[in-house]
Amino acid sequence: MIQRLKDGEAFQQVYLVGQAWATPLLVLRAAPNQLPHSRVGYSTSKRLGKAVVRNRLKRLLREAVHAHAAHIAYGWDIVLIAREPSREATLLQLSAAVAQLLKQSKLYVTTDG
Repeated sequence: MIQRLKDGEAFQQVYLVGQAWATPLLVLRAAPNQLPHSRVGYSTSKRLGKAVVRNRLKRLLREAVHAHAAHIAYGWDIVLIAREPSREATLLQLSAAVAQLLKQSKLYVTTDG
């Protein structure tokens, strides 16, 4: 089960303790959370554009994570940080970047067997 990471302290903990992986579109930071579920938060800087652009990007990222939710390992706090090229990215491109980052970070769990 995937929940939203919302409070600032949890974000700060991920930034302080977590590891980072990057693609040209996104950066993924992850830290263990000692919970029976994972939480995902989204970060979009004001450098990316006005609120409309940032909120659209967050909606696309939520949808991209939702597509891979069944494969995300439990017990992690994950922050996805949008980079400037992600403004023009499609949902398919963002979804591929999310999958790539989850696999790089070993947080992508296959359900084979």
